[in-house]
Amino acid sequence: MRDIVSPESARWRRFVDSFELIVGVAGYELVIPPLLEDIGVFNRLGEATDVVTKEMYDFVDKGERHVALRPEQTASICRSFVQHRPTTPFKAWYSGPNFRYEKPQRGRYRQFDQVGVEVLGSLDPYVDIEVVQLGWSFLASLGLSRVELAINSLGEPDDRARYVAALNAYFLERTNELSPESQQTLTRNPLRVLDSKRSEDAAVIADAPLINSFWSDTAAAHFSTVCDGLTAVGVPYTIDLKLVRGLDYYRGTTFEFRGGTLDSAQNALGGGGRYDGLVADLGGPETPGVGFAIGLERTLLACDDEGVFPAADQSADVFVVDVCGGSVALEICTELRSLGIRTERSWDDRSMKSQMKSANRSGARFAVIIGEDEDQSDTAVIRDLRSDAEQVSVSRSNLAPTLKSRLSSLQGAV
Repeated sequence: MRDIVSPESARWRRFVDSFELIVGVAGYELVIPPLLEDIGVFNRLGEATDVVTKEMYDFVDKGERHVALRPEQTASICRSFVQHRPTTPFKAWYSGPNFRYEKPQRGRYRQFDQVGVEVLGSLDPYVDIEVVQLGWSFLASLGLSRVELAINSLGEPDDRARYVAALNAYFLERTNELSPESQQTLTRNPLRVLDSKRSEDAAVIADAPLINSFWSDTAAAHFSTVCDGLTAVGVPYTIDLKLVRGLDYYRGTTFEFRGGTLDSAQNALGGGGRYDGLVADLGGPETPGVGFAIGLERTLLACDDEGVFPAADQSADVFVVDVCGGSVALEICTELRSLGIRTERSWDDRSMKSQMKSANRSGARFAVIIGEDEDQSDTAVIRDLRSDAEQVSVSRSNLAPTLKSRLSSLQGAV
């Protein structure tokens, strides 16, 4: 785990704000689930998943309740739906930290942030299309151009069950060729073996049965509509018939956004799919669901690799230098900040030289200087700290309009 400090912290905030802009216009509303839930909420992720068996931060609290820090938020959104029973279709978005006790990787820590959406209450394949399109549009809005979308379908529950049985039989015949880790995974869930990125498993996985041989007519038609819809809205994709994602609740459509600049073993920026049985597993009515989550840290790494979505300049616009006790600086800062002008000042009644050093270090474009003459004449000196332009003296009443005009001109020039 780590601290996120400026300017990266501001970049994180802008990341979430950018996501809200994309999903908000599509009618998704923010849900903020608690960091802590009853462990039963997350046990529904699947007894065979590493998230449940090895990675959750869980403990018994002072009230003798077995609880866990959330390892993801889909289950929490579904629990919230069961509790509050909003009108369907229920369209939610979320952001915030999750916790998994897993081996830290590039772009993944034990506390990691995600943004995501969930739609509950519709089986329509056009909901799948909308959800995938929103994720794709968001990544494109960051400036990313080397993202690949992989999609698949795990079919209906009976299709998946038959596929799992076929995979199990196949992998059992070639158990000795699998890595020790995949041999252990096989005893819990054969689907998870397909997730292995270990070189010793590659040849066995390459010859494994494919899910499309097990699709029902209904599942095949649903997936075909999703693919045709993505093509119609200009979202490029690749069908990956071995894409299963990492959680057991998925069925039907599954998809993954992959960063083209990242190592292939750790290139998933995010993904999701259908989880039509999860709400019922949490005690609610049979309610279909589909959604995705995108990892903030790893996506920002992809942005760095592509040179897009940089940290914003946090420098002040104006630095006020006041050598007359500080009260004038207080008034000017208050006035300029009320106009949205980023304004800083010095403290502790420092000398003119010291305050000018602070002004230059701040990165501000303009210094506003108040000396004894300016204090007596109710004026102020404006000095451009990034050019050789001559400083000018203006009346205090005209200070704010002058600065606002100059800053607007500079922004227009950019």
